[in-house]
Amino acid sequence: MGWNKDGSTVKADYLGIVITGVVESSRVKYGGSVQYTVVLDEPVYIQWRNEATDRLLVDDKDLIADFGVIA
Repeated sequence: MGWNKDGSTVKADYLGIVITGVVESSRVKYGGSVQYTVVLDEPVYIQWRNEATDRLLVDDKDLIADFGVIA
């Protein structure tokens, strides 16, 4: 598995909230770390937002599992 996880289903820890979703895009940030835009299976409420969100930016170090592309 490489750094590009586009289309893969992932599980991650986002600021203490465990989320699952499909990676919409992968990018290498300045400095070499990797970040993913994840479309969530279920929207979540984040404390600094007034409404639920269905997309989050997740760093590679926060990934718990990569389930690969699920058809």
